[in-house]
Amino acid sequence: MEGNVDQWRREGQSFLRRFLQLVDILDPTTLLASNKEIENAHTLLQSSQLKEVVKDEKIKEAVKLTLSSVHPDTGNVLPTVFRVSAFAPFASPLIIAILLPHKRMKPALLCQLLFQSYSAGYNLANGNKTTCKDEKMPLNKFLLLIGAVSYTTCLGVVPQFVVSRYSFNSPAMYTFFRKILPVPVLAIASAFNVAVVRGSEFEKGVEVTDKNGNVVGISQAAGTKAVKDTAVSRAVLIGTTAAAPTMIVSYLQRTNFIRRFPHALAPIGHVTTILILGLMVPISFSLFPQMGKINKSKLEPLIQANTTEDELYYNRGL
Repeated sequence: MEGNVDQWRREGQSFLRRFLQLVDILDPTTLLASNKEIENAHTLLQSSQLKEVVKDEKIKEAVKLTLSSVHPDTGNVLPTVFRVSAFAPFASPLIIAILLPHKRMKPALLCQLLFQSYSAGYNLANGNKTTCKDEKMPLNKFLLLIGAVSYTTCLGVVPQFVVSRYSFNSPAMYTFFRKILPVPVLAIASAFNVAVVRGSEFEKGVEVTDKNGNVVGISQAAGTKAVKDTAVSRAVLIGTTAAAPTMIVSYLQRTNFIRRFPHALAPIGHVTTILILGLMVPISFSLFPQMGKINKSKLEPLIQANTTEDELYYNRGL
């Protein structure tokens, strides 16, 4: 078992512990670590006999760097832009861009394309790889990736298309398509992005292990649960990040300060989006354990016959 897999499972069975751990490893300074530093930290973690509470500062730093930068299934260092701590700094300008009130379709389409492309890459890099550890991407998976980006991009610009195509005499209709509808649309598109990009986990299944890390079998039921839980967490992340700033900005528009300084509204909205995203990343990533747990009765008969344990584990991914 990879050392960081064991660490995810040990620390991740309560929401509070998962949240605190993610706040720690989401430290953006880990993005500055070189591959050599990460590999050394991973080697140290692999060779260390970790206890329930890690007190050695050197080991703590190794755990932090490894969990934020190394894939738990393959042991390979993740690309910098797709590491756990990279989502907030790389996604925040893209989310701000897709939430802007674009006047034309082309800028809206481009912003959606960039955001959905980054999301697809992040989902692919951080998915479960227990049944596909080969670094080469097969053609069918590449086409699935392109399809996911294309479909979610088109879905994401639907509200903008309606606003650009039709003139609304009713302020309520304009507000609905400009401010309200984009929230569920973006949440659904983000969840769909996860489901399509990681579709092979539905088809091939993922490895499930016992409490000692021994592989019991490959389960499609566990793969389905892994993708479903991750899709829900991503929908919560993007949906909340889109909704909260919109509500805050709508309230601020009625204040005397904004009436006196109307040009301050846009910067305040952008800063609010960044803050909400920064808060929601550890919350949404913590909704479900990184090392998922599933009851044996929900797994395939062959796997049930291979173990006497009531619960088995699998890597949910991010």
